[in-house]
Parts: sequence; structure tokens; C-alpha cells
Amino acid sequence: MKKSIRTFLKHPTKDNSNRSANPAVIRASTILFNTMQELYEHEKKIKKHKKVSHYSYGRYGSSTTIELENMLKELEQAFHVFLTGTGFGGVALAIMSLCRPGDEFLVSDNVYGPTKEISEKLLKEFNVKAKFYNPDSFDDLKNKVTDKTKMILVENPGSNTFEFQDLSKIVNLAKKKKIYTFLDNTWGTPLYLKPLKLGFDMSFSSATKYFSGHSDAMGGSLAVNKKVFKQIMFFYKLSGYRMSADEAYLIIRGLRTLDTRLNQHYENTKKVINFLKRQKKVKEILYPYKPSSKNYKLWKKYYSGATGLFSIVIKSKKKSSVVKFVNSLELFGIGYSWGGFESLAIIQDLKSSKKDEYIQRRRFYRFSNDEHIVRLHIGLEDPKDLINDLRNCLRYIK
Repeated sequence: MKKSIRTFLKHPTKDNSNRSANPAVIRASTILFNTMQELYEHEKKIKKHKKVSHYSYGRYGSSTTIELENMLKELEQAFHVFLTGTGFGGVALAIMSLCRPGDEFLVSDNVYGPTKEISEKLLKEFNVKAKFYNPDSFDDLKNKVTDKTKMILVENPGSNTFEFQDLSKIVNLAKKKKIYTFLDNTWGTPLYLKPLKLGFDMSFSSATKYFSGHSDAMGGSLAVNKKVFKQIMFFYKLSGYRMSADEAYLIIRGLRTLDTRLNQHYENTKKVINFLKRQKKVKEILYPYKPSSKNYKLWKKYYSGATGLFSIVIKSKKKSSVVKFVNSLELFGIGYSWGGFESLAIIQDLKSSKKDEYIQRRRFYRFSNDEHIVRLHIGLEDPKDLINDLRNCLRYIK
């Protein structure tokens, strides 16, 4: 019987031997076999990408991580899913597996800060050149492609500023030029967008965020097609980029309620945005909520839903008053990451020139010195309480 994704998320993994509704947490380094012949045959199965219930060595994972791999493989409609110990580990795995000295790769200027850092700092030492393109200009991307371009790395929507790109155009260009494509899909999740079905070679999600949903686990998911599988598997086995069984269990638990949570995040977000759009102190809301906007049209073209992360642009000559606004919020925690049950707020300084903050700087996003970006994650609280909290604290902005 064909099941919907909503039903699938509730039923994919069980521990039949112990008759529990959830898989067991299997922590293992040594995996035991009855005979050498059994060990050899099992390794042949793994090499041929046959379905197995365990690996031959703990560095590659355990039966618990395999359960999560299979769950995400179905959700992503992928050939294979690689699990990493942190979200950023999945980004590094893709780049380090495919890029070699002399290569160039194109990076959307609005990517996650550490992605910029590995691109600008670390890879430069290996003679791999990163070129940053304007996410609002497909022509800029197209003009930066050369014979040396190995990969196009896209984050959609962009980190903190939430620009949406025309994804099919990028895929078509890459296929024509035989360039690998990578999409950071953490915001939309494979529940609302399946990048591999769209033609991307790699679909990445930080499992730390919405997959986990409880702010207590870390991990990354890199879903791939058959074309890049062997190259990434080669580096994956040597690098030690693996997820622990405990983290995998927590992320499986989170995925059970992914659809329910994301729907509530979105419903709460719509109500909060409906309040914020009427506030004079909020100059702009960086979220696809206006039908007339370019971002809304591109979101609607590719996504079946939206989530709870966005930014607001506050116009104020006194940054200290924006800081006071954030500090005074009672129901919004101040901290990195997002995707959990709680609401969060953090100021994002994208125009800083300080050396240790350069990774946040934007080359193409234009804003004045009296404009400040505050990123909000709308959690699962009562939206009326969140709105009252925001209303009480917006008065501090001068």
C-alpha cells in the first residue's frame, strides 16, 4: 500500500527483535561475523550498494544510523544519504570529496558563515578557488562559470537575508557545463522541496535544525544521486565523518513529528509576520509573504510549504536600542542555531569589517548604516504570547 510522507514518518523504523516502537541505540566499533566468508560476502554487499542492516566496521555507522539513512533516503528520494556528526560536516564532506587542486567552485554570497570560511580560507591553501556570485543575479552566476568550475554551491533561501534563486536555471546551466550542484535545503527541508528530483546532485540539510527539532542533537544529512556517490563514499570512509548512534536515535525521534511541527511553525510565523508588517519600526521582513515580490514567486514555484525562520530589518541610528530590543525579549532565547521548539532572536551584523567577523560580510546585499538585521526563529509557543513580547520590546528601538 502506497503511504503518504506524513504516514511514512510515523512508521519506518521499529525494533522487531525487542518489539519496541523505536529502533535500538546500537553503539559499536567492532562488528562480529561468524566466519571470514560471511565477512567477505557482507563487504561485497556494501560495495555493491546492497541493502544491509549493519556495516562491517563501526567507523561507517551502526544499525541505528542505517535506520536513519533509510528514512532520509525515502524522504529525499535519494540514491544514498551520508550522515555526519554536525551539520557543517555535510557541507565539508561534499566540497572535500569533489574539489581538487586547480578547481574552481561557485558559491552563493548568502551562504552560512562557516561555508564562506572554508571556501575563502581553507580551500585557498589547497589551490581550490571559490568565486562568490550575487544570489539575485543569474547572469552574474553564468558569467563566472569557467572551464575550471567543478561545483555550484547554493543555499536557498540565503542565510539571514533569505533571497530565493531560480533553481531550475542553475540546474540546467550546470548540466550543460557538466558541473556538480549542491543545495543547502535546511530551511525548506525535503518535506517541502526535494532538490534531487529537481536535478541537483546533492541535497544537504543540517539535521541539528528541524530534523531534530528539540535543540538537543547535532548532525548533518547529505543526500546524493548515483553520479557522485562513489567519490563521496571514498572520502567518507577515510575521513571519519560519521554520526553517533545516540544522535541518530534523537534525530529519528524528531523526524516522527517533522510534518506536524513544521506546519505549526509556519502557522505561528504567519501570525507574527501579520503583526510585524504593521510596525513602523520594522522597515522590511525578509520572508516570502508578499505575493507581488520576486522571493514569493520563486518560493511558490519550488516549495510546497514554508518554515519559521526569517529576518526583520530595523531602521535605527542607535544600534544600542536594537540590542536593548533583543535583550529585553522574554520568550525569545538569544543563541545560535534554530529549528527547535523555542523561539530565538539574534542580531546579524552583515556589514562588519572586523577581521574575525568577515565571514558574515556580504558583497552584494545593500543596506545603510542605520539598518540592522535581526533574525527570528518562531517556535511552538502560543503566537499571541510571542506577539505581546515583541510589542512590549519594540518600544525600546529609537
